[in-house]
Amino acid sequence: MPSTSRLSAALKRGTIHVDLAATPLNPCDFFDFAERRNPKRAFLFVSKVLGRHIPVKPALMEHSYQALAAKIPTDLPSPVLMIGMAETAVGLGAGVHRAYSQQRNGDSSISDVVYLVSTRHPVGDEAGNAPLFTHFEEEHSHASNHLIHLPTQPEIRKLMLQARSLVLVDDEASTGNTFINLFRALTQAGLNQLEQLVTCTLTDWSAGAVSRTITQLPVQEVSLLQGRYSFEEDLQAPLPEMPDVATTAAGAWPINPAQDWGRLGVTHVADNLGADIKVQAGERILVLGTGEFVWRPFLLAERLEKAGAKVHFSSTSRSPIALGHAIKSAFYFTDNYGLGIPNYLYNVDPSEYNRIFLCAETPAASLSEALINQLGAEVVIDGC
Repeated sequence: MPSTSRLSAALKRGTIHVDLAATPLNPCDFFDFAERRNPKRAFLFVSKVLGRHIPVKPALMEHSYQALAAKIPTDLPSPVLMIGMAETAVGLGAGVHRAYSQQRNGDSSISDVVYLVSTRHPVGDEAGNAPLFTHFEEEHSHASNHLIHLPTQPEIRKLMLQARSLVLVDDEASTGNTFINLFRALTQAGLNQLEQLVTCTLTDWSAGAVSRTITQLPVQEVSLLQGRYSFEEDLQAPLPEMPDVATTAAGAWPINPAQDWGRLGVTHVADNLGADIKVQAGERILVLGTGEFVWRPFLLAERLEKAGAKVHFSSTSRSPIALGHAIKSAFYFTDNYGLGIPNYLYNVDPSEYNRIFLCAETPAASLSEALINQLGAEVVIDGC
């Protein structure tokens, strides 16, 4: 593979190298390195355009959505099922879904592109059932088990089950194994009309692993940056203790299916979170999502940016990451789903903002008072 540059980082448990394929983009504008608090994998690629571990301007995030969507063929066989990976890429997937739907269908209100996310939160329907379609493993993750729900709306369910094209979205691909595991789980569960598969990532270090492994249908791998990575592990380095965040149980604050934005499948998500919020031109604003709840908060951030505020977007996470390299600071607090697991917020300095909006799909009482007080945040609850 032709390469124009190598990026490296010395971590506590070894040295990570990335050899980048020729690109007009500046890789340092797209990602940096960090160290996982995870004995299964020491390194982490931290995106600078994702809006998860580093606050990002919504317009920059939207640019990456459009750039990735433009690489996906607009003539994929219909219907198209697009799946975003929990928790890091559920917002990225939603953004690519919106951009791709516009590029494919224009301004039409009719869409043949369903967006669905993997999740670690079981969702009950109106009858209290949890309509699971399948699950799969992300072996290296701090929370390896992913759930895929069956849509409850008949029209969405039909589009999903009859999908002829599958687009899988993640922030990065290291080995391609997560995509491969998900594809196998979906087809074994009954998604048997697929004709094409597309993987879509910001950065892809897997060197074509998916297309080499999945040979029963055409595979296209699209990304903004490509290359290969290698890790020189220090076998004498002590392994970190990883916090237990792997649960896929229902918490004390269950998910309301009426507020779904992707776990049960959607073709469109309304921009109605914080509809009454007003900002001043030039006001420095930070909008924060919580865990997997990031798309509606992003739409709020985008709306406030278009209103003239200087907006950044980021989110809390259950991903345990060590301080150093791309991670300059971290807040620790208890999750807002009532699971009793640690959550984290990275690289946020409250003094840089005039106002901070902390957005959640769970009630205000579920949110950490310590986090709200540290941030001086205004709480915005999804009540649609």
